[in-house]
Amino acid sequence: MGIFDRFKRKKKSQEEKPASLEVQTDKLDDGLISIDEFEEWEQDQLSYKFEMGLKKSRDKFQQDINALMSRYRTVDEDFFEALEEVLISADVGFNTVMELTEELRREAQLKNITETSELRETIVEKMVEIYERNGDISDEMTINEDGLTVVLMVGVNGVGKTTSIGKLAHKYTNEGKKVMLAAGDTFRAGAINQLQVWGDRVGVDVIKQAEGSDPAAVMYDAVNAAKKRGADILFCDTAGRLQNKGNLMNELSKIKKVIQKVVPEAPHEVLLVLDATTGQNALSQAKAFKEVTDVSGIILSKLDGTAKGGIVLAIKNELGIPVKFVGLGEQLDDLQPFDAENYVYGLFADMIQESDTLEEKLEEDKDDK
Repeated sequence: MGIFDRFKRKKKSQEEKPASLEVQTDKLDDGLISIDEFEEWEQDQLSYKFEMGLKKSRDKFQQDINALMSRYRTVDEDFFEALEEVLISADVGFNTVMELTEELRREAQLKNITETSELRETIVEKMVEIYERNGDISDEMTINEDGLTVVLMVGVNGVGKTTSIGKLAHKYTNEGKKVMLAAGDTFRAGAINQLQVWGDRVGVDVIKQAEGSDPAAVMYDAVNAAKKRGADILFCDTAGRLQNKGNLMNELSKIKKVIQKVVPEAPHEVLLVLDATTGQNALSQAKAFKEVTDVSGIILSKLDGTAKGGIVLAIKNELGIPVKFVGLGEQLDDLQPFDAENYVYGLFADMIQESDTLEEKLEEDKDDK
């Protein structure tokens, strides 16, 4: 089954099923639906979250693609150059755009595609292929099933790092994990209190010291406390001073060493938080942090607030770092595990609807003849 066929089935499934968790849970409890049906419904709801969260990006991209295909009816070099401009403006990233359009050229030649409208589905398919090309890089967060999982959170100030920590704490607490937080950003005024507010909100312990304390000392206390209290996951906040790479590198290196005295295999994840609304600046930050520490995954916050959602592709394809979570709204449960297919579905849901409408029109024309 092609990706557009899967998307159409997904869209139809969403339209047919109620959007109430309570209704579905009651049905499951009463034996009216199976576990498989409930899980399928949950997947549909996740797709819907991506669709709503990517509305700004989808509307802008759809507008640009429609304008492009109205202007260029025939597949030629002028069309591909204009497509490159559209993709670059969506922050897909220069190298990724060049790779994508080159593959589209080959595909058009191979399949003898002459009309631009016939390339719609191929554009979507190639974007998914490019994202999933490095199949050995996992989008899932690493969890230590045999003990404490330590997650180091990095990122510059103002990108939503503390909020992301709070939402992750909420997510894993709801999944039955015992979560604790470490207030390792002792440099920024108010950072410790901000993390404590999140700890109180989601009901988890926060290990902290006074502002200006040694971050490594905070982490050492936090890891020991987490082990003693039987915590499953410890999320560690850190300072976001990227201006001085040398100091930041030394600080993160020291933090890792003290953590490893207690949990030798930690940290299990180093998650970099980026603000999606900053576009190419986010890509530059990712490159800079990759030079400073071993970033294992990206949290892309505020994806719902940008019209340039293509940054996800650029990060994965150009840096080889998977996006593990995306912020799709303001609510506690709007920080969602990243899913490549749902991401592309969120970007192209309207194109799927247009494809359905076009197919229906062609069928009607046939029937009229």
